[in-house]
Amino acid sequence: MQITQTNSDGLKRDFTVVVDATEIDTRVTERLTTVGADIKLPGFRPGKVPMGILRQRFGKSVMGEVLEQTVNEVSQKALDDNDLRPAQQPKIEITKFDEGSDLEFTLEVEIMPDFKPMDFSKLKLTKMVAEVEESKVDEALEQIAGQQKNFEAVKGTRKSKEGDALLIDFLGKVDGVAFEGGAAEGHQLELGSNTFIPGFEGQLVGTKAGDEVAVKVTFPENYGQPDLAGKDAVFDVKVHEVRESAPVEINDAFAEKLGLENLEALKEAVRGKITEEYTQLSRQSLKRSMLDALAENHDFEVPPGMKQTEFESIWAEFEKELEQSEQKIEDQDKSEEDLRSEYMDIADRRVRLGLLLAEVGRINNIEVSQEEVNMAMVSQARNYPGQEQMIFEMFQKRPEMQNQLRAPIFEDKVVDFIAELATVTENKVSVDDLMKDPDEEDAEKPKKKAAPKKKAAAKEKTDTKDAPKKAPKKAAAKKPAVDK
Repeated sequence: MQITQTNSDGLKRDFTVVVDATEIDTRVTERLTTVGADIKLPGFRPGKVPMGILRQRFGKSVMGEVLEQTVNEVSQKALDDNDLRPAQQPKIEITKFDEGSDLEFTLEVEIMPDFKPMDFSKLKLTKMVAEVEESKVDEALEQIAGQQKNFEAVKGTRKSKEGDALLIDFLGKVDGVAFEGGAAEGHQLELGSNTFIPGFEGQLVGTKAGDEVAVKVTFPENYGQPDLAGKDAVFDVKVHEVRESAPVEINDAFAEKLGLENLEALKEAVRGKITEEYTQLSRQSLKRSMLDALAENHDFEVPPGMKQTEFESIWAEFEKELEQSEQKIEDQDKSEEDLRSEYMDIADRRVRLGLLLAEVGRINNIEVSQEEVNMAMVSQARNYPGQEQMIFEMFQKRPEMQNQLRAPIFEDKVVDFIAELATVTENKVSVDDLMKDPDEEDAEKPKKKAAPKKKAAAKEKTDTKDAPKKAPKKAAAKKPAVDK
């Protein structure tokens, strides 16, 4: 076996590797012997199948297995012998191999840069904090009350208006034939809620109790039931009651309806929820302050391949945003060359911070437990009501999805570790300042270099990737076909 280093430029290392044909043959023979010990072939007892027959029957598959194992083992040896830590998966290419000849392949790898994290006790950070104002609690209570609408029957025979609710029976027909899911009795429909297909609710505005209306609609082309998509339908609607929204009084009874002991308990629950939101925003402000300080105090070369990969991710996001907003690069206030240069700088920063946090975690034995990953899986599953078990099992079966959850947990633990060592000063600010978009705040400050017009792609992250925002959905329970 010969391992020859052919390049040592910056963080790139290239090797050529030659593995003798005799070693490959020995490995193949050893593997075939293992296979032959258990294989059952007609006319032969296990372990007594001649090597020639084993080679004839299983030689090709075993050869592929042996080559893969050999390449992996020898590549690892090349890294270990040269005390190299890969920054990402090495690139391996087999350049020559015929059965009975030497195996030759190249190994290209980008290594971790050599750097030492700063003394975090010298780090001075600012954390914005805001107090929960009583007015914010009252606003939240009003919003909750607004979501708990209470409809009462209108006295007399006034006509309905948008915002009212109707108690109706309906029967839908296409070409005079009733269809599945197109009928209901005693259904309460809020006019203006847009819960039914377009055009349905508008035709009921102005009706009164006792009216019978033929509502004519056309199902959308992309409607969920293909047999109804794009078709004209008529719904025979009987209006039983017109109901108007009654104001919800925020009192003990209202709190009890929501499952709390009294109004004070409801206020405390709301205050706690707002405090939790403010705490998260404060943490984000501290993290941003920390990442800025870390980027300023650490200047080292990053692996070109990692930087390029990160840039391509940022640029793809930028192009997607342009497409969604129906813009072109030519419409921006900077040239494509300038934009690419700025986004490359952002990629460089992200990779550098990611490598730094990863190294801090490695040096200080910071790890993410399976229990923490499980809790994150449960949290993700809760985002899909009715499908929690399916989503949780999907995470269990897919390690790569668990890794997507593990990465931000690891990053947060490293950030907490650094914050414990640093000097953190709290800065009391208004709620508006705490909630202010940091990108907008930065835009107000004079800069040597203007930020790219499409700033969303440049928002801060390090080496983590977001967990999937969407997950496969199972078939939903059937609703009336008139629903959107």
